[in-house]
Amino acid sequence: MTRPSRAAAVVACMLIAGCSQPDNKVDTTPLPTAASPPYICDHIPLKAVEQMTGLHSPLTEGQFILTSDSGWRGGVCGVYEPTGERWKALNIVLTSNGNPDQIESEVRNGAKRLPKILPDAAGYYAPTKFRDNAGALAVLIRGKFMLVVDMDRGAEGRDHEADVVALMRLIAPKLLADPTTPQSTGQKGA
Repeated sequence: MTRPSRAAAVVACMLIAGCSQPDNKVDTTPLPTAASPPYICDHIPLKAVEQMTGLHSPLTEGQFILTSDSGWRGGVCGVYEPTGERWKALNIVLTSNGNPDQIESEVRNGAKRLPKILPDAAGYYAPTKFRDNAGALAVLIRGKFMLVVDMDRGAEGRDHEADVVALMRLIAPKLLADPTTPQSTGQKGA
């Protein structure tokens, strides 16, 4: 084989090998059933966020305040494209303006009821569309507190509704815990 022919054969092999490499496949396995580090915004498991959004090493900002002298708690965690664009893929909000009537209204308008996640808590979830991106929303209300998982852009090929419900299961026990229980104060129960 002559030098130019050998070089052409090598380039052809490289092109064929490059074209036959598997694409960056979306991880379609269910989200974990237990929260584990590392966390973003101190309480949100990074692995679950990466899986559901398809973003690796996303930019994040925000925090949650779970204890205060006044009994107030709340916060927000925004998840953004890692490219530096301020395009939000996921937003998690804890607020003290929960209204249980909102659940019935949303269910009447087509949302589905959340499965039982916490005692004395109820909520709903639904698909969403933001621009050309598919996502989902889950809302859980316990007492006067409301936890919202709002995914504007889910990873293509994943079940977005199942993902926001699964993330809610992972984070609600911590973020909506009764402030008088040992779990929320960091103490071990007897």
